[in-house]
Amino acid sequence: MTTAVRPRRFPPTLVVAFMALALVVCVVGVAAVRAVPACTFAGDRCLRVLFIGNSYTYVNDLPGTFARLAASGGHPVETGMVAPGGAFLADQAASPEVASALAGTRWGAVVLQEQSELPASPQADTQMIPAVVKLVEAVRADGAIPYLLETWAHRDGWPEQGLDYARMQAAIDGAYARAADRSGSFVVPVGEAWKRARAQAPGIVLWQDDGSHPAPAGTYLAACILYSTMTHASPVGLPDTEGLDAAVVAQLQQVAAGG
Repeated sequence: MTTAVRPRRFPPTLVVAFMALALVVCVVGVAAVRAVPACTFAGDRCLRVLFIGNSYTYVNDLPGTFARLAASGGHPVETGMVAPGGAFLADQAASPEVASALAGTRWGAVVLQEQSELPASPQADTQMIPAVVKLVEAVRADGAIPYLLETWAHRDGWPEQGLDYARMQAAIDGAYARAADRSGSFVVPVGEAWKRARAQAPGIVLWQDDGSHPAPAGTYLAACILYSTMTHASPVGLPDTEGLDAAVVAQLQQVAAGG
């Protein structure tokens, strides 16, 4: 796995928290490239999507959820994933595994997901954005379309930085918008959809008990936003439910469609 040095400008207590969270959430602390074989029959109609992120991508298998959801809408997708627990995009930009994944398959799109707190921090412009620019250059050099998966704020915000949920989400949104502008990539506005879901369907559990990682409904909502962003089609009415209650799925699909 990557041996790149992670950004270390956070207070020591936050660094310890990042490390502990990575150990708890990612079973073995790493995630190699994994493929969902949805394209064996589809030929050139297949969209191959590589996900580069960390546990926010790995938990509940967001790539697989997206692939199954897209297939249910008539859009065959094959996915791969490089998502070590706790990774920053600066780590991924220096990772031989990421370079190998980009070179090893002809991807149509690559989804980049930053560590959850960095975009809301003062270091976003100096640490996140340069990493995004470097990765997007590599993605475009390989002929793929780059997307930035805008993540969601913590359920209770980031009290250590004086940020409640709304202010943390606004900071995240701003950082991803600036990164997209600087790199020429496209934002997948998952965090904004979570904000709508929190307001419109407060009974749906989006976060795990840690208030950070996604519950299955949160991953499903993220997959719906990926679907609408990449296919330019509404997720409303898609038959894939990922085992969630039908009423919950209907609400999440409406939220994702902007309703």
